[in-house]
Amino acid sequence: MYGFAAWLIFAMALVGHGGLHIAIYNRVNCLGWPRKTIKRIVKFFLLTTLAIPAAILFFQFDSIEAILFRGGSWSLLGPVTTTYGVICLATWIVFGVPWLLWRPIFRLEWVEAPRKVKVVDVSQAVEHPLPLTRKARWESRLPFNQILDLAVEEVDLPVVGLPAALDGYRIAHLSDIHLTGEIHASYIRFAIEQATRFRPDLIALTGDIIDTQPCIDWLVEIFSPAEAVDGCFFILGNHDTRVVDSWETRNAMDRAGWIDLGSQTMRRNLRGVTCRVIGNEYPWFERPTLEPCDAQFRLLLSHSPDQFTWARRNGIELMLAGHTHGGQGRLPLAGPILSPSYHGSRYASGDFYRAPTTLHVTRGLGGVHLWRINCRPELSLLTLRSV
Repeated sequence: MYGFAAWLIFAMALVGHGGLHIAIYNRVNCLGWPRKTIKRIVKFFLLTTLAIPAAILFFQFDSIEAILFRGGSWSLLGPVTTTYGVICLATWIVFGVPWLLWRPIFRLEWVEAPRKVKVVDVSQAVEHPLPLTRKARWESRLPFNQILDLAVEEVDLPVVGLPAALDGYRIAHLSDIHLTGEIHASYIRFAIEQATRFRPDLIALTGDIIDTQPCIDWLVEIFSPAEAVDGCFFILGNHDTRVVDSWETRNAMDRAGWIDLGSQTMRRNLRGVTCRVIGNEYPWFERPTLEPCDAQFRLLLSHSPDQFTWARRNGIELMLAGHTHGGQGRLPLAGPILSPSYHGSRYASGDFYRAPTTLHVTRGLGGVHLWRINCRPELSLLTLRSV
């Protein structure tokens, strides 16, 4: 029995070690720090993920063998290893229990939003190959990779506080385009075509449009066909800081006929309802300052779901976000693991409600990592419903 207990404790400490590093990865990547700084930190913790267990095994093999097979005392590990082991076990409580509670299967804080999903293999829907580089061609052929399988999701989204006149209001929500030059522009043009075919009242794009400078020249051609009754609004995200000057992206989107909502608020009349349409690009750009107003409804475009608390504090009725890619990959039942958010994978994708705010988080359309496992790219076609 003691041997089994010792093995169990070691296994739990090892899993806790992995969980601790995943928690660090998720939260470091939600910060507004310079990209090079974040990359250095991520690489360091990737190294320690492998190096710490290897070093303990190498330097304390005899002690570990004595504990696991001969009932040796835990003191054989020494104070440093023992302390780190306790930290790893504590990770089960500090991060593990909340992670388990917020699994999608339990649907805590989730909104029951009926949806109709149509999956389109975009590579078969356009006339030419989509991968443009050797890397893209190779990764797109990996088993189970859904990078080009677009899920067009029509969602009836109940929104608490929605004025009656906006019942049935249609929003096409796009996010995380990630133009890198590795996938043909026709992929995003197809998504824009599907969004426009929905005949939305409004189109919202919540950031991460572009990753490489040359792709700025693609923006007008890709986005100018978009049409919506009340306009097409966009904000930027963290990846949009990777070009020389993010204003080049804003200017190109302006030429395409889109409205820059970045870090500001606009008064709009939507179906006769006085509304505020708000953009929040924090922490990569400034937050908007919200003054008291007579708006009957507030719609927030935020790149990250981490601004959920800010939205609630400011009385936002509906918030749209992206950034997390649904976790990029999802385990059966367990759901997403990796998610660049202060909340970990809690709001990786889906529909949530915490008074007074309804939050919709899309999995986004693209990514710099050209793979998605059990996590298709998403075009969200929302129909708002009064509750």
